[in-house]
Amino acid sequence: MPRGPSSTVSSYATSTALVPDLLHATPFTRIDREQTKLAIALAFASGVSGGLFSEALERASVAPSRWDPAAFANDLFLSSFVTHCFKIRIGEGEPAFATKHLTNLLAHPPDDEATIHHRRGIVAELVSRPELRQRLEELYVGLCRLRALVEGSATGRPWDLRRRQLDVLGAVKQAFDAMADGFATARSGLARLSAFGRRVQAGEPYTALSDLLEYDEKLATLNLKVQIGADGKIRGFELQSVEQNDANMFASPAWKRWLAKVELFVRGYRFDDSEIMARLIDAVFEGIEDDVIHFVQLLGDIEFFLGALGFRDRARAAGLDVCLPALVRPEEPRALQGLFNPLLLAHGVVPVPCDLAIHRHDATVLVTGPNSGGKTRLLQSVGLTQLLAQSGVFVPARAGSVALARRLVVSLLQETRADQSEGRLGMELVRIRELFEHLPPGAMVLLDELCSGTNPSEGEEIFELVVRMLNRLRPYAFITTHFLGFAARLERERVIPDLCFVQVALGADHEPTYQFAPGVATTSLAGHAAKRLGVSGDQLLALVERNIERARAGA
Repeated sequence: MPRGPSSTVSSYATSTALVPDLLHATPFTRIDREQTKLAIALAFASGVSGGLFSEALERASVAPSRWDPAAFANDLFLSSFVTHCFKIRIGEGEPAFATKHLTNLLAHPPDDEATIHHRRGIVAELVSRPELRQRLEELYVGLCRLRALVEGSATGRPWDLRRRQLDVLGAVKQAFDAMADGFATARSGLARLSAFGRRVQAGEPYTALSDLLEYDEKLATLNLKVQIGADGKIRGFELQSVEQNDANMFASPAWKRWLAKVELFVRGYRFDDSEIMARLIDAVFEGIEDDVIHFVQLLGDIEFFLGALGFRDRARAAGLDVCLPALVRPEEPRALQGLFNPLLLAHGVVPVPCDLAIHRHDATVLVTGPNSGGKTRLLQSVGLTQLLAQSGVFVPARAGSVALARRLVVSLLQETRADQSEGRLGMELVRIRELFEHLPPGAMVLLDELCSGTNPSEGEEIFELVVRMLNRLRPYAFITTHFLGFAARLERERVIPDLCFVQVALGADHEPTYQFAPGVATTSLAGHAAKRLGVSGDQLLALVERNIERARAGA
């Protein structure tokens, strides 16, 4: 099955301390290790590598997934959902994040159920323990600073290669320390951060890193006597004493440094202190390089969880609730309370939440009701709920239960192409054929206006055939239709097992309430829709008369 930009999954690690992978039950390296290592080494040496992190994440592989994004991503506007709803907000800032990487992760929900529970455990702990969320945000800010330094996009001081490299090493050490100390009490997969950080801290390369940074920061302590003039300005100072940091492995007395230079000069070597420092920096970086490359993948992992929390924050700000739904078996009921369409939220529209109750997941649901009553929006909401639930994050509902689906197939957009060889009915039949070519049992299927491209009698015949064949696959199917008489007959005769019927609920004025109730709608309210959109007889006649008058006036 398709697995994203890279279909080859890296070997799984044997210890959680080796790879700080937050996304999978069994940790593994998803980025191209050798290519990323080379890119970071070149960036450390030159300071010019814009886009290193995002490019590596875009090429990263994903865990095995049966889901094919081509079957649902466009119809669910997945990229738009990630861009607008998975925003990361820390304080008053909204850092730029790798949208393509996040979209690819959500488009490939893992087959491994243990991985889903692993992610849910992290999400739940971040919500229940705000201090861990704060630690994760602080780690993310530190990694973003490290990224800016490595890629050469950090500003604020004159260009100095050695100074920049020392700043990079300082940011690396801060990240290791933040991981080791900030997540020591975590009980979820976040504990991997502490295990990784502590493993690095226990190694000799980390000790060399710490000593070099200490040497750079504190070679010696000077005691000065400062002279201040009447105007408050410094007139001069007198050196009282010098205390060298002799405990540092890189420090040595001045006379030893002088003798070493004399000896090297006599032997014919020509280099200065800056070159020696450069060699020390390179040696320290080489010692930690294999661990530093994991920061690229970790940055993307953290964005996944902070994005999920950002979605929760945005929904709550609009008066809506999200949840981690209960994961149930296919034969158990589907119950979603306060279900809303996050695509509306993404575009600044506060959606109206609704409740949806179906007696079991592996059933086919026919949705009827007037145009603009919320049928298509309902299908989008159900599809995104399934996608997010199987990705291990919050779904757009206050509470609910979801059974895992083997695949997701969505057909909501019926676009006419310039190169299509078939008419509307032909394209509809092609759509049906493509649906059944690769549809496994237990998949979720969302179809909007099935068989609407032909006359009702022929359309109903094809419609019933599709529903009967789908029923053999025990799908989680939602299908909208305006064949109201046909739907009413199916409800009345009950000739197809586990066929359910849901209709748009109407208010006292026959306007849609964007709620859903059991049963089949009795009218599509085409007249109401026509009047609302200005297509009644009187409205069209007024337009015609206006145009005639304009033509006469122009003549």
